[in-house]
Amino acid sequence: MDSEVQQSQVAAILGADPSPFETLISHLMSSSNEQRSHAEALFNLCKQTDPDSLSLKLAHLLHSSPHEEARAMSAILLRKQLTRDDSYLWPRLSPHTQSSLKSLLLSSIQKENIKSISKKLCDTISELASGILPDNAWPELLPFMFQCVSSDSPKLQESAFLIFAQLSQYIGDSLTPHIKHLHDIFLQCLTNASVNPDVRIAALNAVINFIQCLSGSADRDRFQDLLPAMMRTLTEALNSGQEATAQEALELLIELAGTEPRFLRRQLVDVVGAMLQIAEAESLEEGTRHLAIEFVITLAEARERAPGMMRKLPQFISRLFAILMKMLLDIEDDPAWHSAETEDEDAGETSNYSVGQECLDRLSISLGGNTIVPVASEQLPAYLAAPEWQKRHAALIALAQIAEGCSRWAAINAIGQLSTDLGPDLQVKYHQGVLPALAGAMDDFQNPRVQAHAASAVLNFSENCTPDILTPYLDGIVSKLLVLLQNGKQMVQEGALTALASVADSSQEHFQKYYDAVMPYLKAILVNATDKSNRMLRAKSMECISLVGMAVGKEKFRADAKQVMEVLMSLQVSQMETDDPTTSYMLQAWARLCKCLGQDFLPYMEFVMPPLLQSASLKPDVTITSADSDNEIEDSDDESMETITLGDKRIGIKTSVLEEKATACNMLCCYADELKEGFFPWIDQVAGTLVPLLKFYFHEEVRKAAVSAMPELLRSAKLAIEKGQSRGRDVTYLKFLTDSIIPALVEALHKEPDTEICASMLDSLNECLQISGMLLDESQVRSIVDEIKQVITASSSRKRERAERTRAEDFDAEEGELIKEENEQEEEVFDQVGEILGTLIKTFKANFLPFFDELSSYLTPMWGRDKTPEERRIAICIFDDVAEQCREAAVKYYDTYLPFLLEACNDETPDVRQVSIRHPLFVDILNTIFIA
Repeated sequence: MDSEVQQSQVAAILGADPSPFETLISHLMSSSNEQRSHAEALFNLCKQTDPDSLSLKLAHLLHSSPHEEARAMSAILLRKQLTRDDSYLWPRLSPHTQSSLKSLLLSSIQKENIKSISKKLCDTISELASGILPDNAWPELLPFMFQCVSSDSPKLQESAFLIFAQLSQYIGDSLTPHIKHLHDIFLQCLTNASVNPDVRIAALNAVINFIQCLSGSADRDRFQDLLPAMMRTLTEALNSGQEATAQEALELLIELAGTEPRFLRRQLVDVVGAMLQIAEAESLEEGTRHLAIEFVITLAEARERAPGMMRKLPQFISRLFAILMKMLLDIEDDPAWHSAETEDEDAGETSNYSVGQECLDRLSISLGGNTIVPVASEQLPAYLAAPEWQKRHAALIALAQIAEGCSRWAAINAIGQLSTDLGPDLQVKYHQGVLPALAGAMDDFQNPRVQAHAASAVLNFSENCTPDILTPYLDGIVSKLLVLLQNGKQMVQEGALTALASVADSSQEHFQKYYDAVMPYLKAILVNATDKSNRMLRAKSMECISLVGMAVGKEKFRADAKQVMEVLMSLQVSQMETDDPTTSYMLQAWARLCKCLGQDFLPYMEFVMPPLLQSASLKPDVTITSADSDNEIEDSDDESMETITLGDKRIGIKTSVLEEKATACNMLCCYADELKEGFFPWIDQVAGTLVPLLKFYFHEEVRKAAVSAMPELLRSAKLAIEKGQSRGRDVTYLKFLTDSIIPALVEALHKEPDTEICASMLDSLNECLQISGMLLDESQVRSIVDEIKQVITASSSRKRERAERTRAEDFDAEEGELIKEENEQEEEVFDQVGEILGTLIKTFKANFLPFFDELSSYLTPMWGRDKTPEERRIAICIFDDVAEQCREAAVKYYDTYLPFLLEACNDETPDVRQVSIRHPLFVDILNTIFIA
């Protein structure tokens, strides 16, 4: 085309008459290749000739055109010109044009009523802002967005949140100074049920993106209180039948589970429970249920970022496995399938079946054989023994997926365990009956054993059931169980009590309806079951009463609580035999009653605490003989006696004593946690009992309980002092307690043989430091730092030993699976080391730097390419804390650490790149070096 003609056309397009420009935009959308190519050439010529006029023309068309297609195309074109690539137009524009563009874009957001175009506009604004906001070249934008969020217009609110979401992805560092304001607006929007659903989804999108852009765990923790509201966005959408909205929410939450699984850790039980409830709800669309399953699978797969987190929820793994097994039953009896010549023919297979098969495979790979095989061995026998071909087929498919996902050793293990489990009592052990059928089975008065097993099946079924699933069946189930309670057979009564307890626990407030009918029977058993033969019956009545009380709540339970606790108090002062199960059940019942009554429980503490402390102080019942002695340890046939051989000694330990001790220790921790400052009067006694148990090597659960209790005791003391409930004691008492607990924890950590408990101790130590770390003196900080050195050294040594094991001749897949899990535990240790150092740096700031200097030789190797991504991420986060908390005093480390930080920006692991590139002080560091 003649250049003069082109120039003439360009002049017309960019002239005062809007028609030629509108025609150009129309031709850019033409289905004719020739017309579109010609328009593209003219558009590019306009960009080269007069970028100011072109940009303003696009912005005015976007702002004022009556044609939706033209506005949408203008938004797309404008975004492309403002994207920071080879065609980036912004720096070539005059200040006046730049100012006009910004104003027109913000005005267009307010004016545009078509949602799809509004979203394109948000994309354009976000693209421009990501390039100029860090330089403060658009100071009007954030105030405008905050104003939109606060407006009465759902359209503007949604647009603002969409922009916040994208800016969090592009330039999250520029938003972090506004973290408190953002937290407040997110919370306000997500907790307001009257807010438009689309706005809430946009807010959910924004908050999830913002959480992902935060590099520090402390900043992410500030958003923990939003998680329940984030989940309500999902559940309320489902409850109101808005499944499309719910599916959007699920997709966003899946993204969070994949990138920041640790954010979910503290509320993991509630979150995963809610997802499994959705997955189990057959009234929902398949797509919704599949997304809920995808969320849980994604969490299980997020091991690099949250090692072992899902494995700590075996009850949910079992529940998910059952859901996936049920999906494998969704297969039609298609004749074509029966005559299939190849294994990959999928005649009769549904989307449910395909998703179930894929997810079983992924679950097996992510959790490993040690976790998945016990679950499979529990559930698959019933499928294998069922008359329906679909169930037998599903069991075989599941075995195949486990074999593929966990490697050969797991398949062999699974088949071995399943063979052991198959037997005459198979239907009893692994029945998968529905609740109405179980209710019918409870009517079989000719066969009390059947009734007892039916009650047991109710227990199994309801244990992980949600109230929504149970509620329709409660009338029938509870009435049948009440009949069984009046049955003369103790076995049936015990089964009915346990089932009632489980049903109450699962149905929660829905059980209030049955309270008045049930409680008299429970109290009658508690009061009248006094014979030795009825001890377990009485113990189970305590369990049932306390769980019913927790389910229905304090107000409903209050009238009976006093009478029940009087009975428990009278039992407490009576002489019970050492093997009486009442003791252990009573300890747990008291703790549940405390949770139910809260501060109203305080008057009973003087009765509860003495025997509880006595149980916690029990000495292990140990018998020692020579390993080669012909004399067996007395009572070796006693199921409660465990025997281990150490060197030339055979040691027998009575486990029932240890279990009672562990229960008591857990209950002490529970009381401290529940009663907070109200627990103050017992701190001295409990600390005196539990601190020595940090090194109780006979029983892991005792040590774990003691470890968990340490921060609770400090927190109780601190709160009591702050609230004037410390009986005249002041901060010097907190200092005394800190001096008793933290050094003991550090010493126990030094001797702890179990890696998982080691990680728990580090976690507990970190909590203690957050509560009263400022009271430590230099020598105490020194001991913590020395122990951290030892922890890092010991962990590195264990990892080297594992690496050696992989080179052994007899190394196999089973050993590989074990090593993999052990290394994941090791990463949890490193994670906690990073958290402790972060707390110490935040507490002592520049005063901690001499200790940091000592640690450098231990931390620097963690940056190495031979280390795991998690170790590299932790090392970066530690340096982030130093740079952020110590500011000028930290400048001396930049020469050492900046090369590592720059290298980490190109790390193959997204998590490492993210904490490096989005480090809030990265620009400051570069500026400091270049200015210097």
